[in-house]
Amino acid sequence: MIKKIILPTIFLLLTYGFWLSPDFKEITAGVAIFLFGMLALEQGFNAFAGGTLERTLRKSTNKMWKSLTFGFTAATVMQSSSLVSVITISFLSAGLIGLVEGMGIIFGSNVGSTTGAWLIAGFGLKVNIAAYAMPMLVFGVILIFQKSKSLKGFGYILAGLGFLFLGIHYMKEGFETFQNQISLTDYAMEGFAGVVVFTLVGILATIIMQSSHATLVLVITALSVQQVTYDNALALVIGANVGTTITAVLGSLTSNTDGKRLALSDVLFKVTAGIVFMLAMNPVIGLVDMISTSIGIAADDHTLKLAVFHTIFNVTGVVIMVPLTGMLVAFLVRVIPTPAPQIEKAHYLSSASAGIPAAAIEAVRKETVRLFDLSVDIIIQGLSLNRSVLAADNEIEDAINNASKIVFQQDIDDVYERRIKSIYADIVEFISQSQTSMEAPGHLDRLLLLREGGRDLVEIIKGIKHLQKNLKLYTSSTNSDIRQEYNNMRIQICRVLQELEMIRAGDDESATILSLDLLKVEINEKDIIKTGRLDRLIREHRISAPMAISLMNDSAYYQDICRNLIHMGGILFISSDQNEEAAENSVALDEVEIKEVVDGYVEK
Repeated sequence: MIKKIILPTIFLLLTYGFWLSPDFKEITAGVAIFLFGMLALEQGFNAFAGGTLERTLRKSTNKMWKSLTFGFTAATVMQSSSLVSVITISFLSAGLIGLVEGMGIIFGSNVGSTTGAWLIAGFGLKVNIAAYAMPMLVFGVILIFQKSKSLKGFGYILAGLGFLFLGIHYMKEGFETFQNQISLTDYAMEGFAGVVVFTLVGILATIIMQSSHATLVLVITALSVQQVTYDNALALVIGANVGTTITAVLGSLTSNTDGKRLALSDVLFKVTAGIVFMLAMNPVIGLVDMISTSIGIAADDHTLKLAVFHTIFNVTGVVIMVPLTGMLVAFLVRVIPTPAPQIEKAHYLSSASAGIPAAAIEAVRKETVRLFDLSVDIIIQGLSLNRSVLAADNEIEDAINNASKIVFQQDIDDVYERRIKSIYADIVEFISQSQTSMEAPGHLDRLLLLREGGRDLVEIIKGIKHLQKNLKLYTSSTNSDIRQEYNNMRIQICRVLQELEMIRAGDDESATILSLDLLKVEINEKDIIKTGRLDRLIREHRISAPMAISLMNDSAYYQDICRNLIHMGGILFISSDQNEEAAENSVALDEVEIKEVVDGYVEK
């Protein structure tokens, strides 16, 4: 509801401002261009994610001083502490770094972001940076249209810098002409009330623009043409620093517990420093004057003195928070505790149905189907795929060969304990309790068969766990042969799952236990060892010996997964009518017959 009100309100205020003053258009256009430049920069740096950035991160954060240095360097290069915060939260959620290392990066990035104020105050307002912006935009756009991901990334970075420079230029020009019509200094407020009001204005502006850097540029350009007083500009800087935490908070909403803790540490960092500086504004201004004089900044050069203030603000925050890191971590763990793992329980099993054979069988069948659905989610994620790949009209081979190389993070042991083992344990216990009520032999046989199907699913999950490590390694390998072999495993498993989904949905009227036999034959036909494909890959030096060993072991795992899926599917989704089932089983191929078919195929 609030979001629906805010956007129209902003549009109305902007429209009124455009009508009120043509110069206001130039200022707001400058802000828009600047923000677009920030988006282009982020796009450019994202093009290099997944490689150098991640490897450097893991090697550069094992000590607090390294984390601080890394955060400082990253924010200096990217000119966005918010972007560094969001990236850090994502790595923390992925388990690549710990909470303390993440906090060090966040603290360091806040100091690194101060370099932007120095560049703008010392360079951007004293040089015609629009002249530099144009070549950057031209070369950047040319590179963006290239096919190479790296060239595209460099193109976005160049274009982003060009838009940043152009935005600063338009904001500066707009404020210089805007002062002829209205002076914002007429609204200046002195004393502590002024500090509070303008800090809140800075927070609000940063939340709206989603960039403290943009707010800072706006403040510096306004200050450079005396559109805001020096004291009020300092309060705006405090607000900009506090307001920028909203980006980290939003970025943490979809992260894990540690990601939320890291976002809260950033909020505490900024808010603590903000409160300290609001209460001690006069002594801080004196400190800024003293430092400015010592490094040769003129007394009336308020833009550079604001950069000094911004640096002192963030450095003070680091000095306050780093010694308290241990206490802060303990506080964060207490405030945001790790949630207890949610243990899945059976939905359909009840003591009331245990004494009625038909009800008991149907309850176990439904619960085993539910167990299958949960297992499919784990299987698909274990293969680093999305469940949409199993859509009936999907070409599995094309979908997997063209799938993203992103590796899904999943702790299969944890998921198995919480979602599979607990439900299967309930099924086993329920079947044991129901056996005494099974008067007809066929009823008991059906219950035991369903239990067997559940055991198949447990074995499948264990097989996926064994496959997962090498799948992660080889599906993103530069060796196309090993990559294709592991993709073939993913293709075959997904083909079986897709066929089971069609049988279950009844979309394929000819899909019976016989159609599952065709899949059994296909799996045997494509055996990498029986077909001699493995020996050929080794003989032609297309894969290494360690790769060959991995293939031999994992081929066995993947075939067991497929066979267990087919067996389980026959139990769950083929007719449970005893006469029909007996008829279908009588014509189903057994292992010996399947071997004879495959041997005949190989001989040909």
